Amino acid sequence: MKQLAHILTKIIDFFYRPFARWMPEQVFRYAVCGGGNLVLDWVLYFLVYNFVIGHENVILSFCSFEQVITPHIASLCIVFPITLLTGFWLQRNITFKVQRYNVQSTKESKALRWRQLGRYMLVVAINLAVNYFGLKLCVESFGWYPTPSKMAITVVTVIISYLCQKHYTFKEGTPHPPL
Repeated sequence: MKQLAHILTKIIDFFYRPFARWMPEQVFRYAVCGGGNLVLDWVLYFLVYNFVIGHENVILSFCSFEQVITPHIASLCIVFPITLLTGFWLQRNITFKVQRYNVQSTKESKALRWRQLGRYMLVVAINLAVNYFGLKLCVESFGWYPTPSKMAITVVTVIISYLCQKHYTFKEGTPHPPL
């Protein structure tokens, strides 16, 4: 996996050269990794929705409890964990190239990775909440069209996400106390 990260970083950095005047390397890497993960999300969603779920409702049964899930939500539930993990891997290994903080043992390294994954998931959850409440506000309260509303909210969530990932999830410096 380290070799894959190294190869992808080299490719991304090659395309960074023309943009070097306008943005820092880390911001460019963040945009490319996030954009690539977004495209992966769209492709997987399309495939799952059209060929796995097949436009049909999914019925979950637990004992005597039955829940019907619409195909678009079922597809989201299948794809979301995949792109959550690929996004974390890309950001950790390419954008923020996590310093190993002089971690001496594999146990400490794994603890750091799990802590970062938890933080990454928290930031993703915050962004989901911003999306949800932002869409509710823009579409239902302000009467704006959904697509431009989603686009505007995406700009906000990308900024929030970058700042949180840089200063919280993959914060450089001394490690936090062990779990």
